[in-house]
Parts: sequence; structure tokens; C-alpha cells
Amino acid sequence: MRRVKAFTCVVVLLIVACVPPAAAQKYPEKSIRLVVAFPTGAPQVLGLLISDKLRESIGQSVVPDFRAGAGGNIASELVAKAPADGYTLLLTSPTIAISPSLFAKLGYDTFRDLAPITLLATVPNVMVIHPSIPARSLKELVALARAHPGKLNFGSGGLGSGSQLGSELFKTLNKLTLVHVPYKGAALAMTAMVSGEVDMVTSTLPATIPLVNAGRIRALAVMAPERAAALPQVPTTAEAGMPELVVITWYGLLAPAGVKPDIVDRLNSEVVKLMNTPETKAKLASVGLDAVTSSPAEFGKFVRDEYEKWGRVIRDAHIAVQQ
Repeated sequence: MRRVKAFTCVVVLLIVACVPPAAAQKYPEKSIRLVVAFPTGAPQVLGLLISDKLRESIGQSVVPDFRAGAGGNIASELVAKAPADGYTLLLTSPTIAISPSLFAKLGYDTFRDLAPITLLATVPNVMVIHPSIPARSLKELVALARAHPGKLNFGSGGLGSGSQLGSELFKTLNKLTLVHVPYKGAALAMTAMVSGEVDMVTSTLPATIPLVNAGRIRALAVMAPERAAALPQVPTTAEAGMPELVVITWYGLLAPAGVKPDIVDRLNSEVVKLMNTPETKAKLASVGLDAVTSSPAEFGKFVRDEYEKWGRVIRDAHIAVQQ
């Protein structure tokens, strides 16, 4: 009898050892909440697309929850404090890497409270100026600014915005004196430049294309490693002699820290697969986005590098947001 019991125990143990972890077996068992940090533009397109396509691949509904406010920090804090079970995800932008240097106090810690899943998409920025500015290249713009320190200005979508930081990086790299004119949003800054209120703006590619083609603004350089197919005549910043002047807006997917690695890997696998289909790439390209994915580790390193890069710019420009 004892031998039978011992044999039975061994068999049970072997069966248990061969069964995959419960999380990997069962996840997902219910709908997933996708918190999107911005309700319009590229984040909205990505949020709706991922919700739709991920539902098809995992067999559970994915519900987009658009939570605007505080430069993306409301959405980030909400997800950072959510249960670490894989049922609450965050779709956000470079703000997740910029905010720690910009705000004295945050309700979350990007690197302690959030787990990277994958990069999703990128869009290059473009340095554009008003046609009345007598500069046909970045070098000519630098020479003009040096000859007239404090006379040229740049518009932005607000204090600490990506459009400000891109121009601040240009200013810092070339040791220029430029005047910052903040607006309540990037669209207003672009409108101001078109009307001649400001001299230059750093803007995302999709916002500049129609205005450049209509001759209402002049594009000096694409702030990315490669030229943009939509503006093939515009050189990159590297071609213009400023390889460090790279400003790319990106979007990524994160979860609360502590989510089990097998769930993170499952989400990464499913999202990377759906982002790289011809259908998805074509849809993103139609709104000026490039599908760019990564492993969780690669995305984590990318966010850390962005944090260090923009942290230096924020410190050099003495930027601080009042809370």
C-alpha cells in the first residue's frame, strides 16, 4: 500500500511539473483596459487600432480609455497604481521619459512603477521657419541667430512640450540666444508661425507637410536619421552637419510594474505581430506614423536613454513646470 501511495505521489508531482504556469495558461480571462494618455491625433489612432486588432488575436475585448491631462501624467499615474495583473495597460508618448525631469513631484516613478512592453510607432520632427527669415539651411539659420542674438524666437506647444525641447536642443547645441514663445498647444504655435508671429518651430512631420508644400513655411531639416519620403528634398539634420539634433516623437506600451514576465512576453508577442502586418503599417503610414517595435528590454533601455537626453536639455534650459 505504501509503495502504491508513493508511486501515486510521484505521478502527481510529474504531472504538476509539466503543467505550464497558470498565468500563461489562462491569461487573458477578461477584458483589458487600454489607458491612452492623449485623446486625439496619433495616440487616438494607435489606441483604437490596437484595441481592435488585439481583441482579434487574444479573444478578449480591449477597451480604450482616453485619459487626457497633466501632460500625460494622469494616465501614467492611473496605470502605475493599477493591479499588476496585465489587465490595465498604458499607451503613451515621450512624456513618460520627460516628466521625471520636468516636474518636481509626480504621483508615480517611471522606472519603478511601470514595466515596458514594446515601442509602437515613431514620427520624425521637422525644423521649420517662416518664409520671411533669410535662411535656406540650418547653418544659415545658426549664422543669422549668432549675428543677431536674442532677435529670433521660436514657438512651442507650451512649457516642457516636445516642440519646445526640440528647439531648446537646437539652441543648446549651437550655443544660441533665442526667445521662447509658448502657446497652448502645438497647433497654435504653428498657426502663429504661419502668420509671422514667431520665426521658427519644431513640429511633427504630418503637421508640416501641407504647409511646406503650399510654400507657407520653409522646412530646413528633418530631425531624424533618414529623410522623410513625404519631403524628399529636405535634408536630415545629420546631412546638415548636426547629427546630434535628433527629435523623434514616439509611442509605446507599458504595464504596471510587477506584471508576470510571461504575461509581458505574451503581450509583446501579440502586439509586435499586429503592428508589423502590412495592413497596420499602411494605416499608420497614412497618418504619418512608422510602425517600430521592440522587445521589453530594448524599450526599457530606449526610455532610459530618452530620459537622460531630455533631462540634460531641461537642465540646460532651466525649464521647470509649476504644479
